[in-house]
Amino acid sequence: MENRGDAGATGPEIRVRDVGLKYSTRNGDMQALSDCNLTVPGGGFACLAGPSGCGKSTLLDLVAGLAELQTGEIEIDAQRSGQPAQLAVVFHKPALFPWKTVLGNITFGLRARNVPRAEARARAEHYIDLVGLEGFAGAYPHELSGGMAQRVGIARALALKPDVLLMDEPFAAVDAQTRAVLQEQLRHITEHSGMTVVFVTHDVSEAVYLGDVVFVMSGRPGRILRRIEPSAEQRDRASGEFAHLTAEIFDLLAPKIKSGAAV
Repeated sequence: MENRGDAGATGPEIRVRDVGLKYSTRNGDMQALSDCNLTVPGGGFACLAGPSGCGKSTLLDLVAGLAELQTGEIEIDAQRSGQPAQLAVVFHKPALFPWKTVLGNITFGLRARNVPRAEARARAEHYIDLVGLEGFAGAYPHELSGGMAQRVGIARALALKPDVLLMDEPFAAVDAQTRAVLQEQLRHITEHSGMTVVFVTHDVSEAVYLGDVVFVMSGRPGRILRRIEPSAEQRDRASGEFAHLTAEIFDLLAPKIKSGAAV
């Protein structure tokens, strides 16, 4: 199990087929997702972008197994060993244990998976450095900024060496400058990791910058409007192609903006 996520390995393909989900409310049933279809290539970085409330996080929860699938199917390729894929999730808020240090928060999950103490510590220290938190291993969550706490959450997930990394708007609560730094770090860390990454965002420019593939979702009930594979030039924030593609995606979402939905 512990060789998962190593560079050179390729993560599993994720296939979502005809997925729908309905909630029961006091005012009747609400259709959150309808006929969702997408394929995330193994080892790819996929972004789900769309208006607030369109079901992006719900779809991520279904992939993670945190919500019950009602209709359709979700398949995550097993590894060649025949073992099921190992998933790690980074949530909107890092949800750290306040009584544990940065090091303790990261090693907790590793020790729960029976990783030997010395290996867990060494692995945690490696990822603490990797996300730019050198010197903060002994700090407690209340001593960290929001951006630093989110880095701990990312390091905690990466230390598990998952096959699939699922991220639910992890940078939404940090300031613009910190967000840009975290985006750059994440892109660097995952570029050659072999992990399959699914990243939820309502920020179109973030999706274009990070995603090997971007799935644009409609408003509720959420479905996939378009699949886009940005070129290297389109992912360069300084290029006209980047501006053109982000504008094109905004145009896809324009009816939802005009009707009052936030993007």
